[in-house]
Amino acid sequence: METVVERPAALDVHKEQVTACVRVPVGRDRREQHLAEFKTTVQGLLALRDWLQAHGATQVAMEASGVYWKPPWAILEDEFECVLVNARHVKQVPGRKTDVSDAAWLCQLLEAGLLKASFVPPKPIRTLRNLTRYRKAQVGERQREANRLHKILEDTGIKLDCVASDILGASGRAMLDALVAGTTDPDVLADLAKGKLRQKLPALREALQGRFDAEHGIVVGAILAHIDFLDEQVSLLSDAIEEQIRPFAPAVELLCTIPGVQRRTAEVILAEIGTDMSVFPSAGHLASWAGLCPGNDESAGKRRSGRTRKGSRWLGIALTEAAQANTRSRDTYLSAQYRRLKPRRGHRKAIGAVRHSIIVACWHMLTTGEVYRDAGGDYFTHLDPDKQTRRLVAQLERLGHTVMLQEAAA
Repeated sequence: METVVERPAALDVHKEQVTACVRVPVGRDRREQHLAEFKTTVQGLLALRDWLQAHGATQVAMEASGVYWKPPWAILEDEFECVLVNARHVKQVPGRKTDVSDAAWLCQLLEAGLLKASFVPPKPIRTLRNLTRYRKAQVGERQREANRLHKILEDTGIKLDCVASDILGASGRAMLDALVAGTTDPDVLADLAKGKLRQKLPALREALQGRFDAEHGIVVGAILAHIDFLDEQVSLLSDAIEEQIRPFAPAVELLCTIPGVQRRTAEVILAEIGTDMSVFPSAGHLASWAGLCPGNDESAGKRRSGRTRKGSRWLGIALTEAAQANTRSRDTYLSAQYRRLKPRRGHRKAIGAVRHSIIVACWHMLTTGEVYRDAGGDYFTHLDPDKQTRRLVAQLERLGHTVMLQEAAA
């Protein structure tokens, strides 16, 4: 194979050790291979860095193996050009699977320029990503605790959630705290209602009659304490994210102009894809990296599968939330796109199309710095009015009506 990288290095990274391989020129036409093993402690990785420098390595490749690649990357990224590769792209020859052969094979591929680097955002974006992902995990845990609260209340026979829209609101929380404290009188509990909920006092008194025992009080008290703790943690994480994302505030405000994209969603999108869109040659490349475009599996002229590849789970959740928000609107392009596709393709595929449109819009906006300009909820109607007319006429005729069209007077 032709030599593209003069002094390549490759790492086979595991939890406790990393196997390193370096290929260096010897004489005019010969190549020499050096192998060594290091621990994945900080001291071991510093020794790895010195070993690579001693051999004059210029590029270092490693597979994206879970989270184990992150410590070596953090130690080496300032000294070498690091390349993170998808393990699926560099599968070893069957029957020759060892740590040494893996590192040597990866090094040969890097030497020949056959590796495609995966996207690794810069340090500030990686820090922001860690914060937004952990906040989302805490928000999810809070929702699970709220679901447990609903289940335990069902076990007691108390139907507070049938009257109050939010049992963790000011009124609902006051009633739950009173129940935990030992108050079970429905009249006393209902009198704790505030605001508009006081208009439902008779229904509240009936809903608050149940079998709330001491063991229920222990469980509900623990759930409420955990929810309070999670609320505090989410607030602390939001403050940290606000501080970390301050240099990228214009990009966040830009993304918030997309219908359905709230500030938290914009923060997650920015943390997952970064602000530098030059790493993605086109909007299609970004959509493909995010796992939001059809797969390509064709053989003998036949399309065998259109399954999408796996992308960032956190980015997918954020885009799904934004797409779902557009299903409740009727005056935007994205909502019109959803309503147009849902009857033919179903809810999931229509949501997928809206997610794709949002990520494409993000690429263009972050590339050009322009705000989102909505095409309007009537975009598809104006795109081909004759087709829309024929569709509506056919729909009325299928219902048994005779339709005669007459042009409106000017």
